[in-house]
Amino acid sequence: NTFSSFNDSYTYIDITSDEVETKLTRYFASHPFVPSSDGELNKRAEKIIELQAYGLKKRLEHTNAKSAVIGLSGGLDSTLALLVTVKAMDLLARDRKDIIAITMPCFGTTKRTKSNAELLATALGVSFRDINIKKSVESHFNDIGQSLEEFDVTYENVQARERTQVLMDVANKTGGLVIGTGDLSELALGWATYNGDHMSMYAVNASVPKTLVRYLVKYFADKDPSVSSVLYDILATPVSPELLPSNEDGTISQVTEDLVGPYELHDFFLYYFVRHSFSPKKIKR
Repeated sequence: NTFSSFNDSYTYIDITSDEVETKLTRYFASHPFVPSSDGELNKRAEKIIELQAYGLKKRLEHTNAKSAVIGLSGGLDSTLALLVTVKAMDLLARDRKDIIAITMPCFGTTKRTKSNAELLATALGVSFRDINIKKSVESHFNDIGQSLEEFDVTYENVQARERTQVLMDVANKTGGLVIGTGDLSELALGWATYNGDHMSMYAVNASVPKTLVRYLVKYFADKDPSVSSVLYDILATPVSPELLPSNEDGTISQVTEDLVGPYELHDFFLYYFVRHSFSPKKIKR
């Protein structure tokens, strides 16, 4: 519905003008995916979450899935995916224990994110599993001749693929679906591990840009006191895939926006390119 109806009865008139530098006088929202007023933002958040939850509800019904399996990292995307999945299960009037949230600590996992994952799962009343994948990853490193001291793309991607394997296999064992957590901004950037976290059976965040993910999680935090404390801490945690060893003080060493740039910019580019077909030159301007 973002395309106008086409009418080919235009009259074309050629004009020429000199290109000169002018001052921008129009206002462009810095966060175009996010409504500026709180009232409109809450209405939009409620509608988006409803769309996500009803879509997942229908898929769970259609496939007769016995469970929904989510890799819960303690980050923004997996948090929103879990909150949406809980809403879908509630709509189905099913036990929240049919949701299996799995945290899979490895070399870069911090106590903060691991603790937040467990706290959130407990507060929401879903099934929770802690599956440490270090030994599996080290065994695979040995199989392919990868050094534990070489922090390259293989070092990172092996962990992401091992996590996906665990999720897929648990879903097989429990007759369920793996719920994807990646958002629209990550998809647009290709910021995912091929045949790793880009794989799922139903991706609830695939059309939600990162800047909006943050506001949707905040919407839940403001609305539900039972999870507000842990959600606010998740909101305050730097966005990271946590695939490189943490700092000596136990804090996150790998910050996503240090690598790919600010999501505020990516989403600004994405909005005006996809929704309005602005040229890169115009978007830069």
